[in-house]
Amino acid sequence: MSDLARTAADADFTLDHALLRRRFGRAAASSDGTDVLAREVARRMDERLDYIRIAPQRILDLGCGTGADLPRLAERFPAATLLAADFAPEMLARAGARLRPQGGGLLRRLIGGRPSAPPHVVADARALPIARASLGLVWSNLLLPALNDPLPAFREAHRTLEIGGLFMFSTLGPDTLRELRAALPAQHGERVHRFIDMHDLGDALVQAGFGDPVMDMEILTLTYTELDGLMRDLRASGGNNAATARPRGLSGRSGWAAARAAYEHLRRDGRLPATFEIIQGHAWKTAPTTTEDGRSIVRFQPRPPAR
Repeated sequence: MSDLARTAADADFTLDHALLRRRFGRAAASSDGTDVLAREVARRMDERLDYIRIAPQRILDLGCGTGADLPRLAERFPAATLLAADFAPEMLARAGARLRPQGGGLLRRLIGGRPSAPPHVVADARALPIARASLGLVWSNLLLPALNDPLPAFREAHRTLEIGGLFMFSTLGPDTLRELRAALPAQHGERVHRFIDMHDLGDALVQAGFGDPVMDMEILTLTYTELDGLMRDLRASGGNNAATARPRGLSGRSGWAAARAAYEHLRRDGRLPATFEIIQGHAWKTAPTTTEDGRSIVRFQPRPPAR
């Protein structure tokens, strides 16, 4: 959370970023088959753009994963230059290849036959190697759960956007995986990833300098025939818990048996539910009212000529 919004209960929650990078690297080969949630969230993000008038010249897919959102962005903004960034090189390699032209391939059909793949760069969202005020849209689908604190990434998005540029993102809220959290034993550390509240995200956007933030939340429920299916999807997508204080193991076979039995009580119509709290937000980079050293900016408009 932002420094202003962080609570004492959250101050001890940190993520092992080296572990996350390894996990997402391993997941590059399997995540496209297990990213039903990410594809649905991307579809909903794209629908929001139906109501926003914007014509960006340069777009960054921040935390692009294997680049599954790039064709969607290319179709909506055919004249824009697309850039892709991710902290896992294995993910980024797949993203770079996704739109690579091959004869009359996807890139030629979607964006007019330009001969090169989108620029793509291995980068940390908290320190982007991208010039100030060079982007018209920063799109980020489910990146934020991989960060302890969204504020540094929000500040980088703000820095790289031009005046009038749009930051659009999605993430997961605190009710995500609430069934799994309740079923797993709570002693000796958290066993399920901790997610940031929507209101704290809004506070961080304002603190980063964005204007007019809009935040929405909705609940999506996926269902599984067995608990193992949910656990496989979390592992395959790189989304299992990476907190530095996460417990190792489940106290042996008895621990897993107790967790499975607790989850079974939730079975309805032969399926086990898994809740995901989806948060979507967007905000604009507005003209600054102060300089970086805190001085007020006064703008003078020329007086119209006398008639």
